[in-house]
Amino acid sequence: MKTKDFKKVVLKYKAVFFDAYGVLKNYKGLIPGIENTFQFLIDNGIDYYILTNDASRSPEQLADTYRSRGITAVTTERIISSGMLAREYLQYKIKHGTVVYLGTKNSAHYIESSGLTTLSVEDANLEELDHVRAMVFLDDEGFVWNNDINKVINILRHKNMSVIVANTDISYPVNKHEIAIAIGGLADLVEEIIGKVFIRFGKPDAQMFMYAYEQVLAKSPMRKDEILMVGDTLKTDIIGGNKFGLDTALVLTGNTIPDQASMKIASSGIIPTHICESVVIN
Repeated sequence: MKTKDFKKVVLKYKAVFFDAYGVLKNYKGLIPGIENTFQFLIDNGIDYYILTNDASRSPEQLADTYRSRGITAVTTERIISSGMLAREYLQYKIKHGTVVYLGTKNSAHYIESSGLTTLSVEDANLEELDHVRAMVFLDDEGFVWNNDINKVINILRHKNMSVIVANTDISYPVNKHEIAIAIGGLADLVEEIIGKVFIRFGKPDAQMFMYAYEQVLAKSPMRKDEILMVGDTLKTDIIGGNKFGLDTALVLTGNTIPDQASMKIASSGIIPTHICESVVIN
């Protein structure tokens, strides 16, 4: 399998959409040298956004994780999260009432900023659901798995309501050799048990790519083939970018490791435009 130099690849485009985890950072933190990549983009007039399925924190908090490590190029306006799309849905479709959520108090920001009342699953009462309008799966932390997932199932059996999944990832790497179940994986489990269809936001669905594309177009006219989507996962980043009409670059610093890349591409039929070792520019 032949890889390309990301520096040479990115110069062909006017804008770049980056996945976050596995591309810009990993279980150790930010990938060393990533600050050089952002400076290179700025120096060459290439626009950039970070498209993340992370709904655990607000865009401001997500941007702070970069700024606190000296990368001032990643501002709040550069972050497009699946939580933002879920918030937009809540604002238009669930205009009042209480929303039950699975996740941390930080993740509840997306519900609160919609003007709705939040209620953690832990605090929900099966006998008092009249005021509850929807449920949102936000993050895989902030609750007791056994007790609260069982409670979620029974809440949804007792009352019919909209269910929104703000992070479609089914797993994420916790170290070099292990993965953990993400909130999207938990949502799949609950959906299968209760036999209902949930509303999902995040890659590979088109909404996130459309949202990002609109941000780019607000600055200057640009064709889709002038934008590069960079990700580490074939079934979210790459297929999502491909379906939206973007060129794509698979990087080998996250979910898709070098030894498995060729096999995964062949077995899935998902073909990236480029394959790069990483996005670090030296």
